[in-house]
Amino acid sequence: MKKNKRTKHDPKKMILDKLSKSEGKGLSQKELMKAVRKKDFSKSQFYAALDDLIISGRVTKERDKYKASQKALKTGEVVKLNRTFGFVRLDENGQDVFIPGRFLLGAMPGDIVEIKLKKSRGESPEGIVVRVKEEKFSRFTGEIVMTENGLMVSPDQVSNTPIRFENPMGIEVYEGDKVLAHITRRGESHRDHECELAANFGSSQKAAVCALSILEMNGLTPLFPNEVIYEARMANDEHSVKEGAEGRLDLRDKPIFTIDGADTKDIDDAVSVEKDGDGYLLGVHIADVSHYVKAKSALDNEAFRRGTSVYYANRVIPMLPKELSNGICSLNPQVDRLAFSCLCRLDKNGMIRSFRFVKSVIKSRVKGVYSEINEMLDGYTSKAMAEKYKEVYDQLPLMKELADILAANVKKRGAPQLETTESKLIINSEDICVGAQPKQRGVSEELIENFMLIANECAARFAAENSLPFVYRVHEIPGEDKTTALKELLTKLGIPFKFGEKPTPADMQKILESAKGTELYPTVNNIVLRSMTKAKYSTEPVGHFGLALADYAHFTSPIRRYPDLAIHRIMSERLAGTSVPDCQSRFNKFVYAAADQATKTELTAIQTERDCEDCYKAEFMSQHIGEEFDGRIVSVVTHGIFVALENTCEGLVRNESLPDGEYDLDMLISLTDIRSGRSFRVGDAVRVKVTNANVNSGNIDLELV
Repeated sequence: MKKNKRTKHDPKKMILDKLSKSEGKGLSQKELMKAVRKKDFSKSQFYAALDDLIISGRVTKERDKYKASQKALKTGEVVKLNRTFGFVRLDENGQDVFIPGRFLLGAMPGDIVEIKLKKSRGESPEGIVVRVKEEKFSRFTGEIVMTENGLMVSPDQVSNTPIRFENPMGIEVYEGDKVLAHITRRGESHRDHECELAANFGSSQKAAVCALSILEMNGLTPLFPNEVIYEARMANDEHSVKEGAEGRLDLRDKPIFTIDGADTKDIDDAVSVEKDGDGYLLGVHIADVSHYVKAKSALDNEAFRRGTSVYYANRVIPMLPKELSNGICSLNPQVDRLAFSCLCRLDKNGMIRSFRFVKSVIKSRVKGVYSEINEMLDGYTSKAMAEKYKEVYDQLPLMKELADILAANVKKRGAPQLETTESKLIINSEDICVGAQPKQRGVSEELIENFMLIANECAARFAAENSLPFVYRVHEIPGEDKTTALKELLTKLGIPFKFGEKPTPADMQKILESAKGTELYPTVNNIVLRSMTKAKYSTEPVGHFGLALADYAHFTSPIRRYPDLAIHRIMSERLAGTSVPDCQSRFNKFVYAAADQATKTELTAIQTERDCEDCYKAEFMSQHIGEEFDGRIVSVVTHGIFVALENTCEGLVRNESLPDGEYDLDMLISLTDIRSGRSFRVGDAVRVKVTNANVNSGNIDLELV
C-alpha cells in the first residue's frame, strides 16, 4: 500500500508546531509560509489549512501576526476513545472532558493534547482538541476486518475505527485474525491513520489468542532474559540449603505444613500452631527469597520490573523464573527449605502479646490442599487423607480454634465484611473455556488468610519499632467526594447511616449489617465497595481502612510480590545487626522506588487479569447463544443495564433491547421509563437470554426475557 505523499507533511500540524515554537511572538504570513512550505503541498493548500485553523479557533491573527491560540487552553491525556467521541483527562484537576469525534484531531489513547473548552450540551464539560502535543500511541493490537476498502486493522483501543495497513514482512493474515501493529502515519482523523503489521497472534475468536495480545500490550511475558535464567539456575541448588542453614533457628522438628490450591507450584508460606499456656504460638514461615535474590542482581532487577506475578485462566506470568518460584524457594513437602519465620505469641483472645522474626530452616510435612483440609474440618476424613496428613492431623483442631478467634476479632474491630465473587474458569485440553463458576472459599482459605494477616501486621510493627524505611500496604479513608456520593446513594435507597466527613470502618460495617438479609443487600454491598479507595503501597504507615488495622505490610508472598521481597531484604539487614542509621541510609531511596513500582505493576496486573478473564468468559458464553440464565442487575448506565449471571459472567442489556420507553438514569441506581414508571434497579433479579458474545472485546450481550 503506497503512502499518500501529498499528505506526508500535514500543513495544519506544521503550522501549529511552528507557531507554538515562536513562544507567543507569532509569525507573519510570509514568515509562516517560508517556515512550513514544502514542495509536497501547494500554496492553496497552505492557505486552506491556515483558514481552517483560524475558523476552528486554534490559530488567532493579531494585526499582521498569526499565533497559536492560548485562550483557555488546557493540557490533558486522552484516556478513552469511542468511535464517535473521546475523553481527555485534564492535568490540572483530573477532570474528564468529553470530546466529540470530529474535534479529536485523530488523537489516540495516551496522547497528550491541548484542548479548548466549549459550551457543553450535557452535564459533562466538553471541548475541542487544538493540538496533539505528544504522540504516545504507536504500538497496538487489533482485529483484521473486511471493509469496503479491503482488509484493515480495527484497533482494540479505538473502538472499531479501521486503519489502513502495510505488510512489509509479508505476514499471512485473514479476516478475524488478532494482530500487533504500529502507527506509521498520523492523519487529522482516525480513519486517516496508517500502520504496519508486526505480528499475527491467530484467531481473535479464541480467548487464549486474545490473552496473548493483552499480555503483549502490557509488556508481560513468561520469558526471562538469559542472564536472569542463568542466575536462577545457579541459585537452584539443593546443596545450598545445607550451607545456608548454618546459624539459623532449626524448626525442622516442628509440625509445619503448607495449605494451597491443588495446582499451586509456587508455595511461599507454611504455618504451625502450638498451645502457649492459655494462649497460642503461631508460626508463619515464608520462603526466604531474599537469600537467593540479591540486591541489584539481574534476578532482582527483573523482579523489580515485573513487580508481581500475573495469574489468568490456567496460566501464570511469574515474577521469578520457575527454577526459583517452583524450585529452591518453593516450600515443597519433605525437603529442607530456608525460611523467614514470624513467631507470634497470642493470648487466649487472639491478641498479639509479642512477636519475633527469625531466619529459620524448616521441613514442610505435607502439601496441604484447601479442599481436602475443608473436608477434614467438616468431619469427613478418608483413610487416604488420614494417611496423607498423619504428621499434622492433630494440628487441625487447634488451627481451627485459633482461626475462629482471629476471624471474630476482625469483625469486632469493625472491618467491613464486603462480599466479592471470584471466578473459576474451566479450560479444556484444547485451551478453550468451557465453564465458569464462583470460586469457593472454605474454612481453610479463611484460616490461612487470618494467619497471614497476623504476620503482615507484625512486619509493619517491626518496621515502626525499629524506625526502618519500609514498604507498607495502605488503604486510605474514602475521600470527601466518595463519601458524599455514598451518603446520597444511601439516602436514595432509604438505608440508615451515621457518620461525619470521615467514616470509620465500623461505620461501613454497620451500613452493611443494616441491609443484610434484604433484597437491597447486593446493591448496598456494591456501593460501599465503590466508595472505597484503592489499596496501594506507600512508604508512610497510614494504616489499612478495609482491614481496620493501624499497622499493615505485605510480608507473606515474596515469590510473587516484589514489596514482600523488598521488606524481607530490609528486615534481614536489621536482624543481621545493621544499625538503624545504616538501614535508613541504604534503603531510604529504595523504598520509594519499590512502593511506586509495586503500585503501578499491581494495577497493570489487575487490569490484565480482568481483561483476559473477560475474553475467556465471552468464549464460554459464545457456546450458549440463545440460552436463558438467571441473573441480577449489578449496575445501570445511560446505555443500558449490566447483569451478573450466577456463573459469574456479566453482560449488557442495551437500551434498544429494553421495552419501548423513555428511560431516565437516577444516580446510577435505577433506569426508569418516565412514561410507564417501569424501573430497572441495581440488585433486581432478572431472567436474560444471551444474544451475542464477542471474544475479541470480551463483551457479552443480553436481552430480558
